[in-house]
Amino acid sequence: MSAGMEAIVNKKMNVGLSMRKIWNQLGMLIVLVAICIILAIFAPNFTDTGNILNILKQSSVIGILAAGMTLVILTGGIDLSVGSTIALSGVVSVMLSKLGVNPFIAMFAGIAVGYAAGWINGFLTARTKLPSFIVTLGSMTYIRGAAFVISGGLPTILASEPFKFIGSGKILSVPTPIYIMLSVYIVMFIVLKYTMFGRHIYAIGGNEEAARLTGIKVEKTLINVYAISGLCAGLAGVVLAGRLISGQPNAGSMAELDAIAAVVLGGTSLAGGIGRIQMTIIGVLILGVIRNGLTLLNVSFFWQTVITGVVIVLAVLLDRLRTDK
Repeated sequence: MSAGMEAIVNKKMNVGLSMRKIWNQLGMLIVLVAICIILAIFAPNFTDTGNILNILKQSSVIGILAAGMTLVILTGGIDLSVGSTIALSGVVSVMLSKLGVNPFIAMFAGIAVGYAAGWINGFLTARTKLPSFIVTLGSMTYIRGAAFVISGGLPTILASEPFKFIGSGKILSVPTPIYIMLSVYIVMFIVLKYTMFGRHIYAIGGNEEAARLTGIKVEKTLINVYAISGLCAGLAGVVLAGRLISGQPNAGSMAELDAIAAVVLGGTSLAGGIGRIQMTIIGVLILGVIRNGLTLLNVSFFWQTVITGVVIVLAVLLDRLRTDK
């Protein structure tokens, strides 16, 4: 091959690598913008400020959930119990408040219950070496069961102002859940990018055995990661209870799948070690925008479920393609 031909081939390869890098970095953001443009053309009122805030508000629970799930998936694990934890945290906080406990203490208790549930998941996963899928599949069932036992299987209605403020209040005309979600992502960004704990999470997801040999306390890190995921689920449960003005034992059903789909859509690899928390929120918004757009286009709820399922499958396929490369 002549020097000229070699230069042309190298140039084409560099262009290809650059395009792939751009796609890996910004692909899902481009997809989100494309979906928004299409819906702005065809869906009535999609671009209204009220509708945009509604999308962000409706996405906040899954967004908070997905932030914790990102940490778990970065370690190469998965947490199927977060949807059930939403229900248990909401039920506990609302019932305590209804029993006369200070609403803020009741909300803190609900979040603490989520933290405890996540800590147990992490302990069992780290110490028993069982796959996180099995551990959290079991906890998904017993946590949901606990929510039904405590509530008697019935929703607990509570018209408490602090709960209303957390779930549907406003600050400067922006719904409170949006502030909460953004605060969670800012904290997670700092933790993952600037702390030793964050670096350990990436190292464990990249190669757990190598991380252990370099002196990283793998078990302690995993326990903390699952505890943080549970804490996020507890916070999401309190926010949802505030929005519904009730604690419902069937709340958060299938929310774990939405959270996993959002994380994968944001580019975090299910194999662990690769991903960015700031892109998870893009995945959350893609799901939120699709659902909102379908509602504005009067697509039935049943078809919305089908389409959301297809999006989840596509997310997993995208992850497989990235992993293969």
